[in-house]
Amino acid sequence: MKHQGESRSAAIDAQDLARLRRLREEDGAFEALYREFYPRLFDFVMRILGSPSDVEETINDTMLVVWNKADEFAERSKVSTWIFGIAYKKALKRLHGNRRLAERELQLEVEHVDTRDPADTVSDHALLDRIRAAVGRLPMAQRSIVHLAFFYGYTYAEIAEIVDCPVNTVKTRMFYARERLRPVLDLALERSRRDGRG
Repeated sequence: MKHQGESRSAAIDAQDLARLRRLREEDGAFEALYREFYPRLFDFVMRILGSPSDVEETINDTMLVVWNKADEFAERSKVSTWIFGIAYKKALKRLHGNRRLAERELQLEVEHVDTRDPADTVSDHALLDRIRAAVGRLPMAQRSIVHLAFFYGYTYAEIAEIVDCPVNTVKTRMFYARERLRPVLDLALERSRRDGRG
């Protein structure tokens, strides 16, 4: 099963690399690459910035860099790792340049306790919503790593490249994220188990 996932990932990266190499030579190559990455980038950047208009501008800035720097891509990582790294840096730049967003982010860091009623968790869908809400209350550095690992499937080494930090820093942030999420996960899973027995 793992080999299938790895070969599928390799095939997707090969396709992305082919599009990147044809970016300026073939009509539609850039549009195809943009369409391929837009939904994933939108979801990822939205979780950092929270404002659709800022997200749109950040994606446009990201893809402009991809267009301009495609020839410089050295294939030391997957194409998606490179593009997500650009998006992450652009999002952080926009976040730090926007005082209102920075203040909202600071507020999220101090208000990390889940205040919703545990009785809200009554199904797998509700459980997933609850976990996503808890992840949303993590500090941005931890939240980004959790999303990249669990929702996008990046390895710690790839995440380190995207967020431009050592692998050990990624591991440390993931440790603290798990510690913060543990009470919510334990509570939600216990409720889910009780509902399953009832």
